[in-house]
Amino acid sequence: MERAVGIDFGTTNSAVAVADRDGARLARFASARGPTSVFRSILFFHPDDRERSGRLVPSAGPEALDRWLETAGGGRLMQSLKSFLSSRLFTSTNVFGTNLSLETLIGHLLRALRTGAERDLGDLGRRVVVGRPVRFVGGDEGDEALALERLRRAFGAVGFTDVQFEYEPVAAAWHYERGLDHDELLLIGDFGGGTSDFCLLRVGPGVRRKRDGEAELLGTEGVGLAGDAFDGRIVRHVVAPELGQGGEFRSVFGRVLPVPSWIYKHLERWHHLVFLRAPDTLHLLHQLRKEALDPAPLEALLHVVDYDLGFALHRAVEATKHDLSDAELARFGFADGPIEIEAPVVRGDFEAWIAPEVRAIEGCIDRLLASARIGAGEVDRVFLTGGSSLVPAVRRVFEARFGAAKLRGGAELTSVASGLALRAAA
Repeated sequence: MERAVGIDFGTTNSAVAVADRDGARLARFASARGPTSVFRSILFFHPDDRERSGRLVPSAGPEALDRWLETAGGGRLMQSLKSFLSSRLFTSTNVFGTNLSLETLIGHLLRALRTGAERDLGDLGRRVVVGRPVRFVGGDEGDEALALERLRRAFGAVGFTDVQFEYEPVAAAWHYERGLDHDELLLIGDFGGGTSDFCLLRVGPGVRRKRDGEAELLGTEGVGLAGDAFDGRIVRHVVAPELGQGGEFRSVFGRVLPVPSWIYKHLERWHHLVFLRAPDTLHLLHQLRKEALDPAPLEALLHVVDYDLGFALHRAVEATKHDLSDAELARFGFADGPIEIEAPVVRGDFEAWIAPEVRAIEGCIDRLLASARIGAGEVDRVFLTGGSSLVPAVRRVFEARFGAAKLRGGAELTSVASGLALRAAA
């Protein structure tokens, strides 16, 4: 008999769970910092980590982070691979002389995820329920089909030949309702690294009896932004100005021109830092440094690119964002080589920076309620999950519409995996 397995393959973090009559159990993964149920969705390649044949052998998850730290940031670290699933432009990348497709990269990550989970949970079998966002990042309907097919192939390559997809917020509803003894009209908000997804559904024992074990899904909505976009705003306003954004250079014709702003767009999403490593772009950066009126910031930017410091830089950004969830003032700090950035960040400023994203989330909620023809007052509970659900400006969106008393949360990084396993067991 096949086990009930759920896998939440996330932009930033992933998790695995199995379920039986007693509920869901999360896999625990070994790491240098102790066992964890959160598997960071990262790959690390080092030019020395190869098989005898010369084939590159990547590390993934907690092991990738440990290996990256061991090598003092040497090698190449990759994150947010899920964000490229719907992109027809990203088909492959060259890693130390080896061309690797997106499906191959994700397959490496999923293989390590499966192997690590099976050390704790035993054989996972061939059947799995996999989470998917309501809207893939940057995708239209055709791109969504591409994203799902890429995911299906990647999971198939690691032994999961029977793959079912479930919306991530619907999975979170399975997690939420497992202890309910009454029916509710529930709104779920799932805030990942790359997408914010929402669903409205009726849940509870009475609903499932009437619908043969299924909740009553009234509608879904989503938008291709979440935690990564919030991080990007901190980079834009705090980090990028210290790395040359807003600076000027003197062209070969003697004109004083601004440093191109598009360079810093790539800095806002650290998994886009690879685009700054392209030969033509690197050449441009070196030329800009030579011609800059103040070359020091561009020297610092080149240090970030040359030493692949995107992950370390964004860890500092994430820490600042998390601190702002608990305090009105946080301090951003990052130092490496010629880079030394130390700056206060006020929560009010941060909320002004992310206001466009918050408005997009508000629009999603309004469209969801309107399409389902449900008034905010009719919603019994709101369950928020995912790391960015803790951002005060995000929570205020839901408090204003539904009232703070209706908000629930918890298991922000693992509720989707738990719900996917429960869905698989139903």
